[in-house]
Amino acid sequence: MPIAALPEPPYYMVSFSSQRTKVDDGYGEMGYAMTELAKLQPGYLGFESARGADGFGILISYWKDEDSIRAWKSGVDHIEAQNRGRSDWYSRYEIRVGLVERAYGFNIEEA
Repeated sequence: MPIAALPEPPYYMVSFSSQRTKVDDGYGEMGYAMTELAKLQPGYLGFESARGADGFGILISYWKDEDSIRAWKSGVDHIEAQNRGRSDWYSRYEIRVGLVERAYGFNIEEA
């Protein structure tokens, strides 16, 4: 997964840290559908994710503002995914929302 190309701050990030169960029933398909749907939402800026062999993963989505985050959270398809996550796919998760005020990095290709 590439690093998300984002605008200059400020913007918001939503961190979703999760521990998977062994149930896969529809997980990959739902993840793909949610990613594609999120890309269509007003205020969506990008995402990054990683998951280890032990089932622990982090997905960070980036948003223009808190209203965009609230709209995404309340979408009917996203609510269905949340319910499936609780019943089948995750043994635990934590969501954290934060305002990004500064961002910087390094890219050897640009050095």
